[in-house]
Amino acid sequence: MSPTDQLRYPELLSLAVHEFRTPASVVGGYLRMLQRDNAALTDRQRKMIDEAEKSCGRLVALITELSDVSKLDSGLISLNRQPLDVFALVGEVAEHVQEAKDREVRLEVRGEPAGARIAGDAPRLRSTLDAVFRAVLREKAGPCVVAADRRFESREGQTSAVIVIAEDGSVQTAYESAPGAFDEKRGGLGLALPLARRVVEGLGGRIWSPAQQEGDDDALARGSIIIAFPVTESSR
Repeated sequence: MSPTDQLRYPELLSLAVHEFRTPASVVGGYLRMLQRDNAALTDRQRKMIDEAEKSCGRLVALITELSDVSKLDSGLISLNRQPLDVFALVGEVAEHVQEAKDREVRLEVRGEPAGARIAGDAPRLRSTLDAVFRAVLREKAGPCVVAADRRFESREGQTSAVIVIAEDGSVQTAYESAPGAFDEKRGGLGLALPLARRVVEGLGGRIWSPAQQEGDDDALARGSIIIAFPVTESSR
């Protein structure tokens, strides 16, 4: 096989999406038929079918995320760049995040309430912020407060809208720490974080976590995420 015959990465993802989507749709369809026609089912069988249908739905969602990764990487879809206030959007998204409430982990939004205008894709940024919030909240084992702190930063004539997501009491430390890699290989979130990174960077922003210092545990690094977007217009 010549190099030109080999599938490139985006093409491989696209083929995988196509091959996975068809059987997943068939299985999901049959499970929904059983749910509608369940007169002959026992309670135990009905529960098993409901769980199977829920898992099949999760597979379909993962396939959709894989498709989005493939299309973004190959340039088949592009991000919209409409004016929006990213600080206001942070507050709107945070209101609906339920992750870790059963462990009494609360998400509080702080800092500048609004006024950070950027050129962004609102639907994809909503999904991005939701994924980032959930990624940090999942790291907290017990009762605590996680802050989503909104602030402006000016460097070399460029103003940025910065969102620091970290445990209360560690926000400034996370912000002042040397930038480290953004860990997008976390379980339980599907491909939401790889997609989040692509959206942030595709809109000209940056996403990172504090660098882990030698000899330290990685609690700050894994439990903090910082995002920065170039501001097109500030109301300050």
